[in-house]
Amino acid sequence: MKDGLDPRRIPAHVAIVMDGNGRWAQRRGLKRTDGHAAGEEALFDTVEGALDLGISWLTVYAFSTENWRRPLDEVRFLMRCNESLLLRRRDDLDQRGVRVRFIGRRGGRVPKRVVRHIEDTEALTARNRRMTLTFAFNYGGRAELTDGVREIARGVAAGRIDPERIDERTISRHMYAPDMPDPDLVVRTSGEYRISNYLLWESAYSEFVFTDVLWPDFRTRDLRAAIAEYQRRERRFGGVEGA
Repeated sequence: MKDGLDPRRIPAHVAIVMDGNGRWAQRRGLKRTDGHAAGEEALFDTVEGALDLGISWLTVYAFSTENWRRPLDEVRFLMRCNESLLLRRRDDLDQRGVRVRFIGRRGGRVPKRVVRHIEDTEALTARNRRMTLTFAFNYGGRAELTDGVREIARGVAAGRIDPERIDERTISRHMYAPDMPDPDLVVRTSGEYRISNYLLWESAYSEFVFTDVLWPDFRTRDLRAAIAEYQRRERRFGGVEGA
């Protein structure tokens, strides 16, 4: 046991809903965009903590398909913020052995230069395997399922897929990252108790931990606390213990 955690029961995949940036800023009399900027320190402290713990997959909710409804200046800031983050941090992540990937829709309103930086970062870090850091960007769980169903329908129309043989594995193969394991643990910050259209298919049997900590204040200690709670639970996946 290290710091109260069982190293044999560290979750392989942790997914995080990074929530509370706006409220963090509001409580300090700052602009909402200041809260988003402050969230970067929380993210990379959490990445360091995940690396130290030996977590293999870390997925974070960076921008949802619903976030386009926010004020235009905030949306523009988030696009610039994500772009700047890639340009400033990707070399460091690469040197640490982190593979960076993105899931979500890359067309539509996402600026082409941001898509270019996403693709460049993925190519730069593609061979790394110490940890996979996945950004859910312009992502929605329903959008992912919709896009997957469309691909399956195209496969049926082309004769590549037998509709009578479609099963859960077929659907999983048509998600944005079919090689990504389902998250063992999903953490949501800021005291909200909902999943907000995040990894709907993948989190069917995930453990959920909700914390009151606002995202800009989240640190490795909070990640450890969430994992400690995870380790106190018994995962039965619909079965009965000892059966």
